[in-house]
Amino acid sequence: MSSAASPPQTRAGRKEWTALGLLVLPALLLFMMLTILFLASPYLAADLEPTGTEILWILDIYGFLMASLLVLMGTVADRYGHRNLLVTGAALFGIFSVVAAMTDSPTMMIVWRAVLGIAAAMQMPATLGLIFSMFQDAKQRGVAIGIWAAAISGGVALGPLLAGLLLEAFSWRATFLVAVPVMAVVVIGGLLLLPGHQASQSNKLDLFSALLLVLTLLPFIYGIKSFATEDETARSIAAVVIGLAFGVWFVLRQLRSSAPLLDVRLFVNRTVGGALGVFILAATGLGGVYLMFTQFLQQVKDLSPIKTGFAILPAAIVLIVVATLSPVIARRIRPGYVIATGLAVQVVGYLLFTQIESTTGLPLVIAGFVVLYPAVSPSMALTTDLVVGSVPPEKAGSAGGLASTVNDLGISLGVAIVGTIGTAAYSSDLENKLPDGLPAEAKGAADESLAGAVAAAQNLPDNLADPLLRVAKDAFAHGLNVGSGVAAAIAAAGAIIAAITLRHVPPTGSAAPADQSGEPDTVQVTEFGSK
Repeated sequence: MSSAASPPQTRAGRKEWTALGLLVLPALLLFMMLTILFLASPYLAADLEPTGTEILWILDIYGFLMASLLVLMGTVADRYGHRNLLVTGAALFGIFSVVAAMTDSPTMMIVWRAVLGIAAAMQMPATLGLIFSMFQDAKQRGVAIGIWAAAISGGVALGPLLAGLLLEAFSWRATFLVAVPVMAVVVIGGLLLLPGHQASQSNKLDLFSALLLVLTLLPFIYGIKSFATEDETARSIAAVVIGLAFGVWFVLRQLRSSAPLLDVRLFVNRTVGGALGVFILAATGLGGVYLMFTQFLQQVKDLSPIKTGFAILPAAIVLIVVATLSPVIARRIRPGYVIATGLAVQVVGYLLFTQIESTTGLPLVIAGFVVLYPAVSPSMALTTDLVVGSVPPEKAGSAGGLASTVNDLGISLGVAIVGTIGTAAYSSDLENKLPDGLPAEAKGAADESLAGAVAAAQNLPDNLADPLLRVAKDAFAHGLNVGSGVAAAIAAAGAIIAAITLRHVPPTGSAAPADQSGEPDTVQVTEFGSK
């Protein structure tokens, strides 16, 4: 946060804005890689012949390790230099993308996807730390953060579109190779355009705390993800409990340390705590509905991967515009109110989704997503700025890693919570509507998922296949309705929290007033953000 007593801040010029264009590339690509294999997985499975468990790990290990290591890599960037870590991570990502594309072993594919997750975690907090070092003017920094956040959201949205294009023209291996030229540009451009020497040697790197953080997040994220995919919940519960136990150990260690890996006292700062709380709620609501929406387009509306990508494109374009404009609006209106308004609009979008049926026209479905998806932009664009702006510059990488971790964790929570509720609603609605004479095997497959119903229908005569597909699609639409209702409640809670806990934050174009507690935010930042 800024204050009236702050010294004059240097405005960014052409070189800094050009460098921002370079920093947007890894933000766009690395989050695109979270979703790009979802459409390519059937083709990958046909070639590598992995087991069900192996394909799950191939898809998820990248995101698991990326989320688990973001805070650590943010601290490493603070200590050894943001440009150094970004360039190193980009080089490793490009090299191991080629290795993964050439792999014919399911086990080694899991290994290389894990390495790619580590390389991704090296880059994300470094990009944010560089933005904060280059854009010292609050107004310019807000715009830069908005563009950066739009790139992240656009990457998640455009992953299916790019996958569809690559699968039409090439093979699943191209979904890895597409990263190589991008990372080459980041390496070369980073050395030429990005400032060096942001390193801080003030604190010794606490590797044991880093290990505890990985042992906290990795089983926890695995546990909440597996709730949506596993029939047996014991393993999921055990993973969550193990993660929470390591989490308590991690927090206690940070509180006792004179140089913590993550200063957990930052959460006492109500700007940081409120912003992260809103951020995780926004990501949670969107994560589950986004997954169900892509399945709805492919399995209910029978769109091909490339057509599914193009169906998502209008919302992605509007999202980029809204994310870019949000920091501009926040110059005149308090960020908390801008975020709350965005989430309120998102509630409207979710409520529209509660009315969708399997027979609803595709234009109306896409229009509903255009309302829903871009409305998350203010929370993504502004909360990151609030979090990182509330800590000293030397901890920008750590705070950026924390914000990105919360985003990834929120998406995982959304898949687990909203996705599980939607799946349960699908199964419940389908239970008494299956056609008579359906074989037990087909009934079991249909009850598990819509994909199972579609696969089972291919081996049935038309007099059974057509009714099965009709009731299964109706049931999935019902599951999307219920999941969207839950997401609406989550987004409404986020809107209320943003309006209440962030109302003290002034527009970014004005000086920061004293906190209602009687102390200015800058005093709190010094106390909680530095030792």
